[in-house]
Amino acid sequence: MKARLYNRYINDVVPALKAKYQYGNVHQIPRLVKIVVNMGVSASEEKNAIDDAAKDLALITGRKAAISKSRHSIANFKLRLGQPIGCRVTLRRDVMYEFFDRLTAAALPRIRDFRGLSPRKFDGRGNYTFGVADQTIFPEIELDKVKRTQGMDITIVTTARNDAEALDLLKLMGFPLAEVKEAAVKTEAELKAEAEAKAGAKAAAEARAALEAAAEAEHKAAAEAKAAAEAKAGK
Repeated sequence: MKARLYNRYINDVVPALKAKYQYGNVHQIPRLVKIVVNMGVSASEEKNAIDDAAKDLALITGRKAAISKSRHSIANFKLRLGQPIGCRVTLRRDVMYEFFDRLTAAALPRIRDFRGLSPRKFDGRGNYTFGVADQTIFPEIELDKVKRTQGMDITIVTTARNDAEALDLLKLMGFPLAEVKEAAVKTEAELKAEAEAKAGAKAAAEARAALEAAAEAEHKAAAEAKAAAEAKAGK
């Protein structure tokens, strides 16, 4: 049995994208390729931190996590060659659609004050990457067993040719992207009035500064004259 979201893609998303972009070939229609979930663990953490992260990632995705190891030794970061620094899982086909469904329907809405993800996180090639600060937003994680807060990066890879097609694909799939407010286009008269107002404000500031400088010079001259008069009277 196919995943619910896959059936939605075939029945609703494909016809909508084909009608909008007028694809000549069905293989041109954007689709999801894979979802990569990556957890990075600091080298300064205790040894079992990587094991706990891998267990949490396995609970979240339903697949065993692959351990990522460092490729270089960096003394400033206390990093040695071959040291475990994270874990990752790559999801494809039905497992990918099921994870995407749970992510959009159950996990992301549990983020506090969630108002949608930014639509500006595409990489220019139709792929979308975003970060999650806490693994406890996933229902599979039991709060009583969490030893440390662990964030993760999630990358959604698509076959879209550009970000616009990928944006439409994710929106039609139910991905919670926030709406971008476009700046209102100002008319020529409004721009002219705004420029005149700025010029008037600048002229007023310059006049105020000139008056203050003149007053300060007058005060200084008066003080010097008084000092000279007192010196003359003392002689």
